This record gives sequence, C-alpha cells and structure tokens, in this order.
Amino acid sequence: MAKKSHKKKDGAKARPGTPAPAAATGPAPRGKMSRKDYERELRRLHGELVSLQEWVKSSGAKVCIVFEGRDTAGKGGTIKAITERVSPRVFRVVALPAPTEREKSQMYIQRYITHFPAAGEVVIFDRSWYNRVGVERVMGFATEEQAQVFLTQAPAVEKAMVENGIILLKYWLEVSPEEQTRRLQARIDDPRKTWKLSPLDLKSYSRWHDYTRSRDDMLTETSSPWAPWHVAHTDDKKRGRLNIISHLLGQIPYDPQPELDVRLPRRQRPLARQEHDLTPYLIPEPF
Repeated sequence: MAKKSHKKKDGAKARPGTPAPAAATGPAPRGKMSRKDYERELRRLHGELVSLQEWVKSSGAKVCIVFEGRDTAGKGGTIKAITERVSPRVFRVVALPAPTEREKSQMYIQRYITHFPAAGEVVIFDRSWYNRVGVERVMGFATEEQAQVFLTQAPAVEKAMVENGIILLKYWLEVSPEEQTRRLQARIDDPRKTWKLSPLDLKSYSRWHDYTRSRDDMLTETSSPWAPWHVAHTDDKKRGRLNIISHLLGQIPYDPQPELDVRLPRRQRPLARQEHDLTPYLIPEPF
C-alpha cells in the first residue's frame, strides 16, 4: 500500500509581543453542519487518528496537545471526538483539579510537568498551565504580578519541552458571547447537563471582557515560533471539532499505516462436555 507523507504545514506564527492572531476576532465559519456530513467526516478523521496513534507507538514520538477556552467553548466534546476511537494506553487526557495546599507551595508549572508525555504517548490537557492567566487571573486566584511572571516564563518552559522532543500543539477554542449564553442556559434548563454547571461558571460568565483581555495577553505574549497558538471557532461544535482534528493531524509528520491482511483463525473443536447453564447468572433484560 502506497504511503502518503504528512508534512507539518507552516502557518503564521506570532512572536511574543505581537498583536493577537486575526483568527481570534476574524469571521466565523459557515453555518451549522449536518449530523450526516459530520459523522462521515469524523469517521474518516478517526481513521487518520488511528494511523497517528500507530506512528506515535512505533516511532516513540511524544505529543502534547493543550486545549484552552472559555466555559462552554467545547473543550470536552472536542477531546471526546479525538479519543473515542483510539487507545487510552496511547492517548491520555489530563484534567487537573484545583491545586492542593502542597501544590500551591511548589513552582507553578511543577504539577503539570509530571503529566508530560513519555515516548509513545499523546497527552491532551483539558485546561493546562494557562489556567494561571485564565480563570486564576480573572477570578482573583492569582495576582497580576503572578500572571505577568507566567506570561514571561511560559515560552521558555515550552521551548524546553520542544527541545526535549515533545511535539507541542496549543488550541484556543473561540465561542461567541451569544452561543455561550445559549449553552449555559441549556445547562440550567436540562437536568442531564446540570452537572456541568458550577458557581464559578456563573461568576466567570459575568466577566466576559476580563477573559477577553486575558485571552489577548495569552495569545500575544506566549505564541512563539516553537509553540504557536491556534484559534478555532466553535459556535458550531461539529465543524469546530472537525477543523481542529484536521489541523492537528496536519501539524504532525506521521505516516498512514498500511492496511493489514488479517483473517480469523479456525476455532477449536467443541469440548467433550456439556456447557454450563448461564440462566441463573443472567441480569434482568427489560430492553
């Protein structure tokens, strides 16, 4: 089977201190995508993700993917779309809780470093060290001085990651204020979604413009040639997920795996004994 090479695409890479990427405020994508079209494209991309997985295993690559964005931007759904057809032994999701008192006394980045990928792993951060200039800064859990120190130090930490062989991809999921309102209201109204709602979500909702300022600072100060930020519109969840998966596949130089010629072996002959009756062990079957 002929192999198709996937070369990393060169995109616009902002240097620290440059204006925020235009994608953060540029035109949103087209209208809502149909479920049929979405599932067809997702199936194709899932096949590519499996190829990526096999390449990561065979090459010993180390991949780290960071997802950031406001509440309801679609981080969890995007991560689920990426991981639902691959092995959890290769793709590992990290979503850390609030730091303990011990962790608060450590170097800020320290609790994240222990989760960085080893050879043959893809680690996905559902929020990351960028909490420092996100929720922590906006909600007053970090001082402005701490936020500024982080903005200065983050590019150096990420340069060390890349120099040590980690493929680092950073995504900001951009949701409009109108769509965020709709999604939060849906969480309030739908008992199946109330578990997603926290008091902090409501406080954060009222501080949209503070988050915008922090987003802009993050993009301009920590987008570097070695670890640029990528912004994805996610008002249309389906289209946003597909765009992100397609983009990340284009950033990693993996090779599609050849199709395997696999045939099922013959089963052994029946054993010379009566099979055990499973009836006493069956669970109820109301459906």
